[in-house]
Amino acid sequence: MATTINDLPEPILSTVITLVFDTRTRNSLSLVCKKFRSMERATRTSLTLRGNARDLHRIPICFTAVAQLDLSHLSPWGHALLSPSAANTDPLLLAQRLRDAFPFVTSLTVYSRLPSIVQIVSHLWPGLRRVKLVRWHQRPQSPLGADFDPLFSACQSLSELDLSEFYYWTEDLPPVLESYPNVARSLTKLNLLTTSFTEGFKANEIKSITAACPKLQHLLVACMFDPRYVGFVGEEALLSISTNCPELRVIHLIDTTSLANAHGEPDDDGYTAEDARVGRAALIDFFSGLPLLEELVLDVCKNVRDSGLALEVLGSKCPRLRALKLGQFHGICSAIGSKLNGIALCAGLESLAIKNSADLTDMGLIEIAKGCCKLAKFEVHGCKRITVKGLGTMACLLRKTLVDVSISCCKNLNAAGSLRALERIRDRIQRLHIDCVWEPEDAHGFDLDQVNVDDYVGDGIAVNRNGDDGGDYMDLNWAAECENRSKKCKLGMDGECSYMPPSNGNGNGNGNGNGFWYGESWERLHYLSLWVGVGELLTPLPSVGLDDCPNLEEIQIRVEGDCRGRHRPTQREFGLSCLAGYPCLSKMKLDCGDTVGYALTAPPGQMDLSLWERFFLTGIESLCLTELDYWPPQDRDVNQRSLWLPAAGLLSECVTLRKLFIHGTAHEHFMMFLVRNPSLRDVQLREDYYPAPENEMSTEMRVDSCCRFEDALNRRPILD
Repeated sequence: MATTINDLPEPILSTVITLVFDTRTRNSLSLVCKKFRSMERATRTSLTLRGNARDLHRIPICFTAVAQLDLSHLSPWGHALLSPSAANTDPLLLAQRLRDAFPFVTSLTVYSRLPSIVQIVSHLWPGLRRVKLVRWHQRPQSPLGADFDPLFSACQSLSELDLSEFYYWTEDLPPVLESYPNVARSLTKLNLLTTSFTEGFKANEIKSITAACPKLQHLLVACMFDPRYVGFVGEEALLSISTNCPELRVIHLIDTTSLANAHGEPDDDGYTAEDARVGRAALIDFFSGLPLLEELVLDVCKNVRDSGLALEVLGSKCPRLRALKLGQFHGICSAIGSKLNGIALCAGLESLAIKNSADLTDMGLIEIAKGCCKLAKFEVHGCKRITVKGLGTMACLLRKTLVDVSISCCKNLNAAGSLRALERIRDRIQRLHIDCVWEPEDAHGFDLDQVNVDDYVGDGIAVNRNGDDGGDYMDLNWAAECENRSKKCKLGMDGECSYMPPSNGNGNGNGNGNGFWYGESWERLHYLSLWVGVGELLTPLPSVGLDDCPNLEEIQIRVEGDCRGRHRPTQREFGLSCLAGYPCLSKMKLDCGDTVGYALTAPPGQMDLSLWERFFLTGIESLCLTELDYWPPQDRDVNQRSLWLPAAGLLSECVTLRKLFIHGTAHEHFMMFLVRNPSLRDVQLREDYYPAPENEMSTEMRVDSCCRFEDALNRRPILD
C-alpha cells in the first residue's frame, strides 16, 4: 500500500502545517480533508477579520489558537466597533463573542474612534503585549491621555505600542507614561511615526518619553527639527535618547515634512534655507552612546553639513549597523584620493538610503560601493549631481549583492537613464522604483565604448583630466577590466567571463553594443514601483527598457500633481493597458491620492475628477489582476476622496479581481456596479485619510448603504 502524507504522525503533520505562512495556501490546505482542516485551524496564530461586526454568526470560532488578531478592517469603516450603531446588537454580546472565539490574543490591531473602544478591548484581553491603534477621524474632545489610560491600566504586560496610524495629540502620551511607570519600563517597541502630525514631537516630549521607557529597543518618532519653531529637536534631545535608552537597536527620527511623502522639485540645489541645529560633535556623541544600533533613520529636512566624520564614528561605534537612511545630510563622502572615508566606512551596511544630499557625486557613489560591499538595497532620492555613469559603476561593483534599487527625483536620472545604469544587474534586480520622467536622455550617458582608461589617473580612483565633478568619474581598475573584456566576452550570472561573438553594436539582441551580455530580461524582478507626474503617460514604459519582465507580480503606481488648470489630455488613456505584457502581474496599487482636482465644481474648459478617473483607469480591464488597492483623486477644498461613476464602471470590467480596496468613499449605486463581477470576494471602503469625513453626504455610503452592498456581494455564488 502506498504511503501518503496522512500516514504521518499528527505532531509531525501539525509542525509541517505550522510552517506554511501564506494565507491562501493555508486555506487550500484546509480544503483537502477534515483532518487537514482541523489541524490548519488549530495551528493558525495570525488572523485579520473583514466583513461586518453586525453579523455575529459569521465570527469564526474555530481559530482558538490565534494570538495576533486584526479587527481594524471590520466595516462599516470608522464606526465604533462595539456600539449599537455598528453592530446592530448588544455591544457586550459582541465583546463576549470575540472573547470566546479568540481567548489567547496577545497582539491586537483595532480601529478606536472613541476611548471606550480601548477600554473594552483592554478588559477583553488583559494579557495583551502588542497593540496597534488605528484612527483616521479627528481626535474627540476628551481629557489628555484618555485614549491610552485604559490600555496602560488594564494591560500590565504591554511591551509594544504602535500609533503610526492613530490620530491623537503629542501631549496625550507623556503624562500616561509617567502615570504608569511599571508599564512604561516594560515597553521595548514604540512607533510614533504618525502621519497626521503637523509639527511632531517636541524636544521636551521626546526627553520625557525616553526617560519613562529606558528599556526601549525600537523607537520611531515623528519629530520637528525646524529651528524656527519653539521646542524643535536639536542636539540636547538627540543626546537624551542615547543617554536614556542605551539598548536601542532601531531608531527612526523623521521630520513631519518628510512624512508628507511629497516627491520634491528636481531643479532645487538640494540645500534648505535653514540648517539643523545638529552639529558633528553632537552626532558623534549620539552614535557613541548606541553600541547595539542595527537600523538608523535620520531624516531631518534641514541641512546637516560636514557629516562625513560623524558617519565614520557611526561605522566604528555601531558594528551591528545593517540599515541606514539619511535625509538632508551633506558631506557624507568626500571622495578625495583613494582612501575611503565617511559613509563608505560603514562596511556592514546591507541597506542604504540617501535623500537630498546636495554634494553627493558619482565619485561618492563609487566609494560607497567599494566600502559598503554588502549592500543589497540602495535608495537615492533628490541627489542632483549623480549621473548614469556613477550609478552604473556602482551597480557593477555591487553586482553580486544588490537586488533592491530605488531612484527618485534625481535631475540627471530620468526613466531611461535609470534603467540604463542598472543594465548590468538587470538579471538580478528583484525590487525596483523609478520615476516615469520621459525627457531626452542625459548627455552623460554610460557607454563603455567611450571609456578611455588613459583619461583616469591615480591609484584605483581618479577624476578626469578636465577637473569636472559633474559625473565623469570612473573606477580605474574596473574600467581597465571592462576594456580588456569588451572584445569577445560576456558577463554571466556568476561574474565569470566566457567567449561570445561580438554583439551587433546597436544595443539590441544579446549584447549592449560593447560585447557584454547582461541578460535579455528582468528575470528576477517581482515588484515594480513607479512615480508619475499628473498628465504624463505610462505608455513609454516598455520602450525605455522594461519590456520583458516575465516574473513581475506586483506593481505600485503613484500619480501626483494638481489637475486644476490642466485641460483634457491629448491621449484617451493613462496607459495601464501597456502593463498587459507582464504575464504574471496580479497585484496593483494605484495611488492617485496626491492628485488634486475639482470634485464637482470644475470651471469651463477644465476636467473634473470623474473624467480624470476615466483617464487613469481606462485599460485596466485588459489586466489579469486579482488584488487592487485604489486611492481615488481628491478635492482637498471639501476634504473629499470619492469613487465616481466612470471608475466604478471600469473597475467592474476587471473580471479577475478577488480583492478590491477603495481608499475613499463612494455612492451606493456606484458600488452596486461591482456586484456584477463574478470573482470579487473582498471589497472594502476605507476612509483612511486625515481627517476622515465625520458625516458623509446624504448620497454617499452610510452604514445601511454599506450593509446592503455587502449583502448583495455575499448573495452571489462563489465557485471556490
